[in-house]
Amino acid sequence: MIKVMIVEDDPMVSDINKQFLLKVGNFNVCGITGNIEEAKVLALEKRPRLVLLDIFLPGGSGLEFLKWLRMEDIECDVILITADKSCEALQQSLRYGAVDYLIKPFTFERFKEALLKYKKRIEKVSNAFELQQDTIDKYILNSNSTHQEKQEGELIKGLNRNTYEQIWDYIKESSAEEFTAEEVADGLGMARVTVRRYLEYMTKEHKLFLEMEYGKVGRPSHIYKL
Repeated sequence: MIKVMIVEDDPMVSDINKQFLLKVGNFNVCGITGNIEEAKVLALEKRPRLVLLDIFLPGGSGLEFLKWLRMEDIECDVILITADKSCEALQQSLRYGAVDYLIKPFTFERFKEALLKYKKRIEKVSNAFELQQDTIDKYILNSNSTHQEKQEGELIKGLNRNTYEQIWDYIKESSAEEFTAEEVADGLGMARVTVRRYLEYMTKEHKLFLEMEYGKVGRPSHIYKL
């Protein structure tokens, strides 16, 4: 479980953040506060792995708290969740090592994406005995790499962009947290073997996670998750 501290002065928003964290799973809230000084005490006491941080706070700016975390050499990552849309705030948060920046109001899908990408990044580094360049590229550049932008619109031979987008849109709009190729194929009226190829490709892109579910007999089921 990843220990998370929430620094947010609006009780309703902090509760939403907490419920969203529990819904994503594998994250544990170790403290909630809406005050900068209390946040400092909690950070030193609880040593969270991740902080969900607002900028507009009583007693100071969340960016000043982020700067304080770095000065105190507290080993934690920070995701900004704020109504501040200024370029200055974004640039400053990145300078101090924020891993993501969500603007209020945000959707659960965007929140979930931020948390899952973060979890995947730390797992890649934690489980790697010796880093390779492609692992570093995925960790640092993530989905915004120049190489990936250059390749946007290009798929491997045999895959069609329109079909890809149709399947991806269906998955994003679905309320299911997990699904099989058969379920997606039936929902779209496509051949199952076709859908499976696209889901395998999306898994290689790290857009989907694949889990094998083993029964007592027969082949294991392929379960896909966002």
